[in-house]
Amino acid sequence: MGGFFGTVSVKECVTDLFYGTDYNSHLGTRRGGMATYDKEKGFLRSIHSLESTYFRTKFEEELPKFKGNAGIGVISDTDAQPMLMNSHLGKFALVTVAKIGNAEELANKLLNENMHLSEFSSGKINQTELIALLIIKGKTFVEGIENVYRHVKGSCSMLLLTEDGIIAARDSWGRTPIVIGKKDGAYAATSETSAFANLDYEICKYLGPGEIVRLRPNGMEQLRKPNKGMQICSFLWVYYGFPTSTYENQNVEVVRNKIGEVMGAEDQTEVDCACGIPDSGVGMALGYAMGHKCPYMRAISKYTPTWPRSFTPPTQEMRNLVAKMKLIHNQDVLKGKRAVFCDDSIVRGTQLRDNTQILFDSGLKEAHMRISCPPLIYGCPFINFTSSKSDMELITRRIIQDFEGDAYKNLEKYATTGSPEYERMVEEIRKRLKLTTLKFSSCETLIEAIGLPKEMVCTHCFDGSSAYTLEQENPQSNTLFDEVKE
Repeated sequence: MGGFFGTVSVKECVTDLFYGTDYNSHLGTRRGGMATYDKEKGFLRSIHSLESTYFRTKFEEELPKFKGNAGIGVISDTDAQPMLMNSHLGKFALVTVAKIGNAEELANKLLNENMHLSEFSSGKINQTELIALLIIKGKTFVEGIENVYRHVKGSCSMLLLTEDGIIAARDSWGRTPIVIGKKDGAYAATSETSAFANLDYEICKYLGPGEIVRLRPNGMEQLRKPNKGMQICSFLWVYYGFPTSTYENQNVEVVRNKIGEVMGAEDQTEVDCACGIPDSGVGMALGYAMGHKCPYMRAISKYTPTWPRSFTPPTQEMRNLVAKMKLIHNQDVLKGKRAVFCDDSIVRGTQLRDNTQILFDSGLKEAHMRISCPPLIYGCPFINFTSSKSDMELITRRIIQDFEGDAYKNLEKYATTGSPEYERMVEEIRKRLKLTTLKFSSCETLIEAIGLPKEMVCTHCFDGSSAYTLEQENPQSNTLFDEVKE
């Protein structure tokens, strides 16, 4: 997915920028970058690979070279960024959290218009450069960003570091968040509110879908009002979000607790303890233990000295090895127990199957699995929430293929909690993963826990419902409350 942080201050901003960006590290594992602007030195930038190390270790020694009272930083799961551009709009640096489903189409269109794409260090189109080119086709920054909204199929939130402050623009459907923070003499914009607390920023605004603001040290100016429709990704609460973060005023840990408590209260299974799969399953398991009135026990721990966050290697073989190495089970706690294990989701199922066998080999009596979201039936066209390249990597689709002879047949029935097709699919997943029992949260429970109206939350990967079809037919269908102002 990725995350970013930007700040503009009356004084040097480099320390806030460094730590604020670092607090987004759980959102990406490919590239990290920072750019600052100083009136005397101009724009300064640095980009590093994070595939074998962490943001902090790459940038700490470089901090003295950065100067200025404004800067942006990014943790990216896709591109080398920030991009530095010089255009008729002026010089600017750009960071994005984006997934562009029609990148090739847009690139060909721009090339046919005699524009050029120069950044190919990753061997493919750099999405952030593509977005920068769409921006500079506008007569103003706002018009250019709206050009992105009109043409990108997928999602895109962005920060632009300009010679006159920072421009923050949230995805037109609000699929990914931007939150504005404020403290004396400074403003900041970030993907994660958890980046604010220790830097003394207070949340002052959640940008709406498609909303654009300019941040200066002494204030915030709205350049474009928010769109009517929102489709914020539900996986922010299920998996991506840091426990202390909030989106649309809804806290991640509170949501996970609520899901677990509801599932625990409804569950009639007799168990000896509940355990959360680190990290995103812990909040759910604490709620489950409360609702089920059973003890919470740390039967599985994450080895934080060398695995403080989850790397996502490019191959399935390496992903399986990483999943095994970072989690250590406690045999003395598990032996002879009937345990409920809580986790965020089941994607391919390979890692869970292997880990379940290890638990049984350690003397576990029963392994009951509870998942905080519904089964993943549809691939996500909007953000990179998994490393899946195809719907057929989903265990659900492989099972539907086996049942129906067609991986696309009766998807709506399999996505409906409690239907015969759903129950048959879940039972098959249980068998393949060698679990004693398996239950998923319903979409209704998930939405109730999030606390937003269903129409404001994207649950496409669970039930196929989203604004995607409408957006593809008419990219401008998500209209403004009012006219644009510059």
